[in-house]
Amino acid sequence: MSRLSLDTTTAAEKTAAALYQSVQLRMAVTPTSVCPVEIASAYAKLCHSQSCGKCVPCRIGLGQLGELLDEVKTGHGSEATLDLIERTARSIKNSADCAIGYQAAAEVLRDVIAFRPDFENHLEKGYCLAPHQGIPCVRECPAHVDIPGYIALIGAHRNDEAVQLIRQDNPFPTACAFVCEHPCENQCRRNIVDKSINIRGLKTYAVDNAAIDILPMPKAAPTGKKIGVIGGGPSGLTAAFYLQLMGHSVTVYEKRHHLGGMLRYGIPSYRLDRHDLQRDIDSILTTGVQVHMDYDIASVADFQKLQADNDALYIAIGAHSDKKLRIPNEDAQGVLSAVELLRGIGDHKMPDFSGKKVVVVGGGNVAMDVARSSVRLGAEKVTVAYRRRQEDMTALPDEVQGAIAEGCVIAELMAPIKVEVDDQDQATALWVQPQIVGPYDRKGRPAPRDAAVDPVRLEADIVIVPIGQNVDSDMFEAAGLPRKWQNLAASNATDFPDNAGIFSGGDCVTGPATVIKAIAAGKVAAANMDSYLGFNHHIHADIDIPDPQLNDPVPCGRMALKERPAAARRQDFENMALPTSDEEAAQEAARCLRCDHFGYAAFRGGRETQW
Repeated sequence: MSRLSLDTTTAAEKTAAALYQSVQLRMAVTPTSVCPVEIASAYAKLCHSQSCGKCVPCRIGLGQLGELLDEVKTGHGSEATLDLIERTARSIKNSADCAIGYQAAAEVLRDVIAFRPDFENHLEKGYCLAPHQGIPCVRECPAHVDIPGYIALIGAHRNDEAVQLIRQDNPFPTACAFVCEHPCENQCRRNIVDKSINIRGLKTYAVDNAAIDILPMPKAAPTGKKIGVIGGGPSGLTAAFYLQLMGHSVTVYEKRHHLGGMLRYGIPSYRLDRHDLQRDIDSILTTGVQVHMDYDIASVADFQKLQADNDALYIAIGAHSDKKLRIPNEDAQGVLSAVELLRGIGDHKMPDFSGKKVVVVGGGNVAMDVARSSVRLGAEKVTVAYRRRQEDMTALPDEVQGAIAEGCVIAELMAPIKVEVDDQDQATALWVQPQIVGPYDRKGRPAPRDAAVDPVRLEADIVIVPIGQNVDSDMFEAAGLPRKWQNLAASNATDFPDNAGIFSGGDCVTGPATVIKAIAAGKVAAANMDSYLGFNHHIHADIDIPDPQLNDPVPCGRMALKERPAAARRQDFENMALPTSDEEAAQEAARCLRCDHFGYAAFRGGRETQW
C-alpha cells in the first residue's frame, strides 16, 4: 500500500473554485451605491462560511455579527444593536487567530462607522440613504455619458447618432475615444459573464465611421448674457460648448497658440492625432463660441476687467507648471521638465535626442508619454526610474506595456537622490537609491523605503522629470479667490460661495486628473452657470435607442484594440491605433447586457435623457 499519493482536483473542488471565482467577479463590479447594511451583512456571512472553526471569535463571533446586521437590515434592531455590533466587531478583530476572522471584523467595523447614518435610517425607516444605483457604466463615467445607448446605436449601424448621443454629455468624443482611461469598464456587469465591454474601442469605431458630426440639439434662442471662459482646454471648451448651446454668448481666452490644453500640450500625437483633436474643437466652435488666442490674464486688473465685461466667468486654466524633484543639480543642463517637453512637441518643436541616453523619473501616464516620445525622438536608450514596483505604477497597464514593447527599460524600486554633472554643468547620470517595499500607505499601495545597499548610477545625457504638475493660481488668490494649497478652492458645484458669478473646475481645482473628469467639471459648470444667470435650459439629444436583443448572454471573447507593430510605430509620431472592423464592432456591441433596460437600473435610475 502506498504511503503517499498525488493530490488531484475533484469535480466538487472545481465547482467550488468556479463559484468563488464568480463571487469575486460579482464583488468587483458591485457599485458603491449599493446598501452598505446589505453589503456588510452578506460579507460577514461569506467570511463566516470560510471559517475553519478552530477559534471561537471566528466560528461563533462572525455568525453573531451576521445576525445582528440582519436585525438592522430588517429594521428590528435599535441604537443598542449598533453599539453591540461595534463591540462585537472590535472583539473579533482583536482576538481572532487568522485573517479570515480579524479582517472580516475590521471591514464590518469600518462599514458601520463610515455609514452610521445609513444604519440608523434602516432602524427608523427600513432602508438606507444610499443614492440610486442607476446604470453601472454610466454612474462610473464622470460625465455620465449614455454608454448603453450609444453602444446600441453602434450595433444598429447608426454611428452618426451614436456620436451625437455622446456629445449630449461629452463634446470630445473623438479625443476620449483615444485617450480616456475608461473607468466605465471597471463596473461593467459583463465582467460577471466573461470580460467587460471594450467601451473605448466601440467609441473609437463610432467616431471613425461617423459620416458627419451632429450637435446634440439646436441652439437655444439668444439670452443676451455674456460669459468669459479662461482656458481653452477640455474643461473650458466643454463649458463653452454647452453654454453656447443654451443661448449664451461665450468667449474663450486662451494663453497659448492653440486650443486643446493638455489634450494638445500634454498628450503626444501618436496617442491622439492632432486632426482628431481638431475635429472635436471645430465641432465646438460651430456653435459660435468666440476665441482669443495668446491672451494671458496676467494681472488682477486683467481679471477684474473680464469680470466687468461678462455676466459670469469660468476659470479652467489647468495645471501646467512642473513640480521639482528637490534633489541636487536638478537645474543642470540636460534636466528637462516633462511639461515643457510635451508642450514643445504639441507646438511641433521636436528636440533631437539622437544617440542620447535618457532617464525618465516617475510612473504615471505622463512618464510613459515622455519615455515613448524620447524613443521616437531618436534616443539610444530610455530608462524609466520609479521608486515603487512596476505593478504600483499609476500609468495605465497598456501604456506601460507599450513602452516596454518599444524598448523602454523599467527600473523599478529606484528613488532618485541626485543628478551627476560634469565641469560644464551638463547632466551625465542620475543616481538612485534602491528601495524595498514596506507597509501599505493610505492609498493602498506598499510604501517604499531605502534598501540597505549602495546607490546605483544610471548613465544619462538627459533626465526628464514628470512627477506632477502645479497650478499657476497666485494671481487668482490676489484677486480674492480662495485656494487650497495651489489649487483653486471651488465647491463641487464649481462655484465660489463668497464670489458670486465666478466658477472654476478641472485640473486647476482637483489637481492633475483625467480628461473625462475635466470634461465633467465643464458640464457641471455649464448647468450651474445657466442657473446662476436665471435660466433653466436642458441639454438633450432626443434620439430613439434601439430595443435590446432578447438573447442569452453566451460567454464571448472581448474585442482587442489593434496597434501598429512596435518596431514601426516607435519610428514616428503617427497615430499608433489601427481601425476596428465592422464585424468586430457588431460582435462587441452585441455583448452589452443592456443594463439600461434590464435589471435594477430600469426602474431605479434608468436612462437620463437630459440634464
